[in-house]
Amino acid sequence: MIEVFNSNYLLIGFTAVLGLMIGSFLNVVIHRLPLMLEKEFRLECQTLLNPELDETNRPSTYNLATPRSACPTCGHQIKAIENIPILSWLALKGRCSQCHSKISARYPCVEFATAAISAGLAIHFGPSLQLLGALAFAWCLVALIMIDADTYLLPDSITLPLLWLGLLLNTQGIYTSLPSAVYGATFGYLSLWSIYWLFKLATGKEGMGYGDFKLLAALGAWLGFAMLPIIILLSSLAGAILGIIMVAGSQRGWNKPMPFGPYLGIAGMIAMVWGKEITLMLYGY
Repeated sequence: MIEVFNSNYLLIGFTAVLGLMIGSFLNVVIHRLPLMLEKEFRLECQTLLNPELDETNRPSTYNLATPRSACPTCGHQIKAIENIPILSWLALKGRCSQCHSKISARYPCVEFATAAISAGLAIHFGPSLQLLGALAFAWCLVALIMIDADTYLLPDSITLPLLWLGLLLNTQGIYTSLPSAVYGATFGYLSLWSIYWLFKLATGKEGMGYGDFKLLAALGAWLGFAMLPIIILLSSLAGAILGIIMVAGSQRGWNKPMPFGPYLGIAGMIAMVWGKEITLMLYGY
């Protein structure tokens, strides 16, 4: 398979198209996964309060495949021809084909961003096992970034498999040594866990969620212990700059919570590609 993609242009084109398709699927994950978790939580509560809950009263099946995607305004089921990444949105002029209600531009933006990131990784890594792992890494982070931005949630169903996959790949030293991956996962979790408790003891408030601990642990499992300071620095810097801009623009007050997961995710992708160069620039080694 690697020999087939010895031509960089073919590899880049293939990963870009694959990224478009994955981006379309990620739009489904971003929208549905939080709703699935909410429905599961409500069902567990109902079952706990009423163990004899009749099967007929249980909510209908709702997962990543069922029911089919439909317009939230008129219920029109989206046809395959209307679900081609970016092109369908452009052809429909960003509106439902039946009721003409507006379709958010975020959908093609996620598809384009996923394609661009995928192509960029292909350029950086070339045809290799590193590329395959990096694509999975980036796709998971795109989903986590958008879900956290929308709901302040970082689902375990993504962060934990991401962590274990990083450790598994690094048993073969794909991105770092296994000891560095284990230390990265451990200290990634403990660093934010410690900050959380120090902040809570000092203020009586929760400064971040447990999902942030798990996400940084996953990034440490992929990139190793040495990358943790870079990731924390980049994510904190990005969060501080954007927070000041948003407050200055009166989009939110100082007391309104801001998800930290998106900044961790972006910092993780930067560290995956340019982590060694940044380390060399900052520390000289």
